[in-house]
Amino acid sequence: MKILLTLAIAMAAGLALSRLMKLLNLPNVTGYLVAGILAGPFVLNLITTSDIENTKLITSTALGFIAFSIGGEFKLNFIKKLGGKIIVITVVQAVVTVLLVLLAMLFVPGEQRIPRALLLGAIAAATAPAATLLVVRQYRARGPVTDTLLPVTALDDAIGLMIFSLCFSLAQVFSTGAELTVTAVLLEPLREIGLSLLVGGAMGALLALVMRFFRSNANRLCLMLVAVFSCVALSELLSLSSLLTCMMLGAVFANMRTDSVRILELCEDWTPGLFMLFFVLSGAELNFSILTTVGVAGIVYILTRSIGKYSGAYLGSVLAHAEPNVRKYLGITLLPQAGVAIGMAQMVAASPELSAVSSQVVTVALFATLIYELAGPVLTKLSLSKAGEIPAGMSANLPLVQLFKRRSKAK
Repeated sequence: MKILLTLAIAMAAGLALSRLMKLLNLPNVTGYLVAGILAGPFVLNLITTSDIENTKLITSTALGFIAFSIGGEFKLNFIKKLGGKIIVITVVQAVVTVLLVLLAMLFVPGEQRIPRALLLGAIAAATAPAATLLVVRQYRARGPVTDTLLPVTALDDAIGLMIFSLCFSLAQVFSTGAELTVTAVLLEPLREIGLSLLVGGAMGALLALVMRFFRSNANRLCLMLVAVFSCVALSELLSLSSLLTCMMLGAVFANMRTDSVRILELCEDWTPGLFMLFFVLSGAELNFSILTTVGVAGIVYILTRSIGKYSGAYLGSVLAHAEPNVRKYLGITLLPQAGVAIGMAQMVAASPELSAVSSQVVTVALFATLIYELAGPVLTKLSLSKAGEIPAGMSANLPLVQLFKRRSKAK
């Protein structure tokens, strides 16, 4: 009963703050995080530390569905249409961001510097496609920057998940003080990545085949729930990455079914409540008492990630011979960060081997998410406006009521 009451409090707080965020023209995810902070053990204590531990299953499951939805967008025919330019820009900006944040974090004082640098460097690669898409739809943006931005954000998280899986395994080695062998540093991470993709791919193929025998929307939704639940559980049992496993599940399923878009839309009516709980419970873990010890790390993370996204996108655009406006403005539109980054931080929190560094990583990731979710959409809108891709009359600051109506239509 206590767990059910915790979930009820979390959802009620999330709903209340989401109303306020709509009036302020801010993303719902920001409201969910703020709701978690206020209801959490470090402010009102409506959700206690033990409550958070008892609801870890919710966050793990939600993370699986986030990765599953990302994989569902990863279609081979879509990638072929994009051409090499998008792939070059995506890979370059992700790698530059990871390396810059990783190197900068090594010079920030504190314990467990190497594991912290590896984890925060990998988390820095993730972006927030949902927040970006909302801005594009709200202001009806059209043009080279917009056409480049949307596919880059879709591919970016897939690449970020692979980088994170490698850095996650390396961080565990450095955190536990294990011997630095070829097996521990290279073979074990590759084993985890390979097996995660293999298990996810096999489950995706099985899901696509079994789906032929079920026609009703209710049964097909149940099949997807079974598949995601199974992948999350198998990842835990086999010490694999649930992010990669569920992403591969979605990718293989999407490429094996011509009607995958319509089928995957069935999850959209089921997952909003789950995602709300995920963000509220994540916000509840933000411990303000250790902000003083990781304050410098948080500032360095935000600054270096911002520089990395902009410079990486600029370099990638130059190498891909993209238009001048893409070089100038794309990097700024990649700043928003939310669900996938928080999911990565939650994986760190759930790892016993990383207990010594998990509080730092989670706090920095959540703090940065709040900053980016507040400033990111605004900066994206300004960049698209400067690039001339927002129609005349749409770029001006609109009344709150009008903004609310347009956002509702966009959804």
